[in-house]
Amino acid sequence: MTLQIIQPDHWAPAKGYSNGMLAPDGTLYLGGQIGWNADKIFETFDFIGQMEQALCNIVAILEAAGGQISDITRLTWFVIDKKEYVARQREVGEAYRRVLGRHFPAMSLLVIAGLVEDAALIEIEATAYIGHR
Repeated sequence: MTLQIIQPDHWAPAKGYSNGMLAPDGTLYLGGQIGWNADKIFETFDFIGQMEQALCNIVAILEAAGGQISDITRLTWFVIDKKEYVARQREVGEAYRRVLGRHFPAMSLLVIAGLVEDAALIEIEATAYIGHR
């Protein structure tokens, strides 16, 4: 089985991991995305801003593999502040719909102690099925 590394054009290189791995059966595994941009720079230190950026990063990787939003089958969210996530549910929903529309794949949310990047407030990983390649 030969896996294809997926890296959007013009993104800073991933070091020690891959942003996406496309399997021959068309399953795309996306590494956890945080709220930084293609140059690995945080443009915001706000939870909603970082969440929206992480989702945009997922879409960029998906599109680089030839997929589209409706191909996402699973999202796993890792947040460091449960209270903020719960308190900002309306904003979470609004930001989610701005990026992913009304596509709601299987989802899990885990509250964790921290992320590797100190400035990161959220990390989201995804799986998608984009068909046989």
